[in-house]
Amino acid sequence: MYLRHFGLREAPFSLTPDTSFFFACSNYQEGLNTLLVAARNGEGFIKITGEVGNGKTLLCRKFLATLNRGQQDTTAIGTRDQTVSGQTGTRFVTAYLPNPYLEPRSLLLALADEFRLKLDPNVDQHQLLKELTRTLLNFAREGKRVLVCLDEAQAMPLESLEVLRLLTNLETEKRKLLQVVLFGQPELNERLRHHSIRQLRQRISFQYELKGLRRDELDRYLRHRAAVAGYAGDSLFGRAAVGKMHRVTGGTPRLVNIVAHKALMLAFAEGRQQVGNRHVGAAAADTPEVRRDWLPWALGATVVVLAASALALGVWL
Repeated sequence: MYLRHFGLREAPFSLTPDTSFFFACSNYQEGLNTLLVAARNGEGFIKITGEVGNGKTLLCRKFLATLNRGQQDTTAIGTRDQTVSGQTGTRFVTAYLPNPYLEPRSLLLALADEFRLKLDPNVDQHQLLKELTRTLLNFAREGKRVLVCLDEAQAMPLESLEVLRLLTNLETEKRKLLQVVLFGQPELNERLRHHSIRQLRQRISFQYELKGLRRDELDRYLRHRAAVAGYAGDSLFGRAAVGKMHRVTGGTPRLVNIVAHKALMLAFAEGRQQVGNRHVGAAAADTPEVRRDWLPWALGATVVVLAASALALGVWL
């Protein structure tokens, strides 16, 4: 509703993990570099952890898009043939499982579906493993590497993690037939400490922890997203507003996006061209997960947000 007011083509702070908005701050660039180096080394397991809202899914999609640079889009689920940028001749077949909360047989069926295997619906697990092994060997003969990304891996049953480990046992004389990247919340570390999957834990050759945005990075993050969305001015957010934004969100990208969107609605309702400290504070008061060290006025600010949102909607209509 505020796009025309601020000169935007699209909403700059959507919660959808759109790779066109990827912001390469030091933390996220290091995470991406870790993934690319690990993929090129061809080891079995790679682990990326981060708190809720720190951008793991966006990093995953950016990683797949970087592997796929110059070829077809990989943001959609499914296997893709990809060439690693800067590594001529190395091709990847990738699969992305956004919800790995699957028991072992269902996980194997999901992988078979990603690799486009045509199987009998009643196929038993032995035959399923046999077909997957044959497919991985065929990809290896064609000079391709297979890489599977699993999002929300902290929800994965231990038995399914063990099945994945057994699949990564398959190898030629030179390299593994399957690489697995686990993206998960810190609870994933707790699951991996379980004694029954200690062999998998030992095979994690690369790992990285995603953290929030620093104060100086937050200002650039807000400017970056606004510019990608079409904003032609200097900054949509005043200096004090950026400081308040970092204090209440801790630099967590998802919370930043939520508060920024609400603050823009408030500024639009008042006819302002820039978001101020007051707008961010009121927007934060209406957001459950932000820090609450300024609670004395939070209830009143929430009422202001609701009233201003209604006013903004009326102006838009």
